[in-house]
Amino acid sequence: MVSDLQKKKPAKTKVEIKNLYKIFGPNPKAQVEKVKGGVGKPELLAEHGHVLGLNNINIKMPERAVQVIMGLSGSGKSTLIRHINRLIEPTAGEVIIDGEDVLSMGPNELRDFRRKKASMVFQKFALLPHRLVKENAAYGLTIQGIAEKEAEERAQKWINRVGLAGFENHYPAQLSGGMQQRVGLARALATDAEILLMDEAFSALDPLIRTDMQNVMLDLQEELHKTIIFITHDLDEALRIGDNIAILRDGVMVQQGSPQEIVLKPADDYVSDFIKDINRGRVLMVGSVMDGEKKVPGPTVPSDMAIEDALQVMTSAQSQSAVVEKGGKPVGSITIEDMIAAIARTEGKTEGSSAYT
Repeated sequence: MVSDLQKKKPAKTKVEIKNLYKIFGPNPKAQVEKVKGGVGKPELLAEHGHVLGLNNINIKMPERAVQVIMGLSGSGKSTLIRHINRLIEPTAGEVIIDGEDVLSMGPNELRDFRRKKASMVFQKFALLPHRLVKENAAYGLTIQGIAEKEAEERAQKWINRVGLAGFENHYPAQLSGGMQQRVGLARALATDAEILLMDEAFSALDPLIRTDMQNVMLDLQEELHKTIIFITHDLDEALRIGDNIAILRDGVMVQQGSPQEIVLKPADDYVSDFIKDINRGRVLMVGSVMDGEKKVPGPTVPSDMAIEDALQVMTSAQSQSAVVEKGGKPVGSITIEDMIAAIARTEGKTEGSSAYT
């Protein structure tokens, strides 16, 4: 079977992290060789008095896409994102953005990089409590030296876009948590940075507000096509917003791939445990489990339609199969049996043991 997973062309790399190590302690560089030699996180702490934050991270992040970094507390995900704008310095490794090593930047270059190329949205909003919404939204522009009137106009544009028109003259304390995070998003977008770094940006919000903020971000991304690096511990959030997902455990990258690849082919039991309770019918797309060679009769469904929705289309048409289209052209076929097998995959199955591989 030939699926969309096997047909994707690699996108241009925006951010590349190579052989990255981060060790916390009094003499971290001396510990790198120990880690390379197989010393793990518990042993490094117990026997050498150092904490292993990141262990040989290698990842390519495509431009104009949402790259999710996820893992449980202590996995190293927030440590990783802070290396991209050098809020944390690595013990060893490289951080390459548009072909340039961020670690080689001098103070002035790094300052410009943080001001103009990579904006950050924090979990706890990080707003200035003594400044109005419009002043917070314009803050990044102000420190760039943009004239006050232009900064105000550009900030107002994004205040409007994130749904806060009418709240320009309020203080952060007068806003709900979701509204405060909208201010943070407006501030990041106002600088027109190519890269948005979002560190657990929505995790402090109530579930309904969190979903609303995800919708705001996805709607804006549909138009703006930023490179977004999004940190989360929530798999449902990762699967919903991520074009690509990287999963960390104890500072080690255990799997990278699209949401479809993560769900269809979990790398190990750790990842399998992560995905076991998700609604596979809402996550998996028709193109991931279609047969690219067999031709069958039936209604037409797009390759990026969720299996759950495709099942409804086929049931309404009283058909056991459907033609899969992409860009208005037939690219394969799918049967109800294929989709049910994908949804009902037995926990713990390994790659190659199921009906859809």
